[in-house]
Amino acid sequence: MSINLSNLSRMELLKLREDVEAALEAAEIRERNEALKAAQDAAAQFGFSLDEITQISQSLQKKAKSKPKYRNPTNPEETWSGRGRKPQWVHEALTAGADISDLEI
Repeated sequence: MSINLSNLSRMELLKLREDVEAALEAAEIRERNEALKAAQDAAAQFGFSLDEITQISQSLQKKAKSKPKYRNPTNPEETWSGRGRKPQWVHEALTAGADISDLEI
């Protein structure tokens, strides 16, 4: 489908823009509904409803943050749980000869 836009008046172009925006909104709603149906079907293959799966994933996301296990002796505001990458201050303390147990809270 090809439309020669240069032959349209400003009013015709504005109407065309409104029609395109309405068609885009309708297409998005249609595609969202199709995606929802596909997700429901996929969940059903495993014996779950989509609500059950989303509740489980939301509860996993709300997992509590780990408590700090180590504290920077030079700046008590800086802590580390012992998980993930070591902060720079831990590397610096260990390089300076400190033992990791010296940093424990």
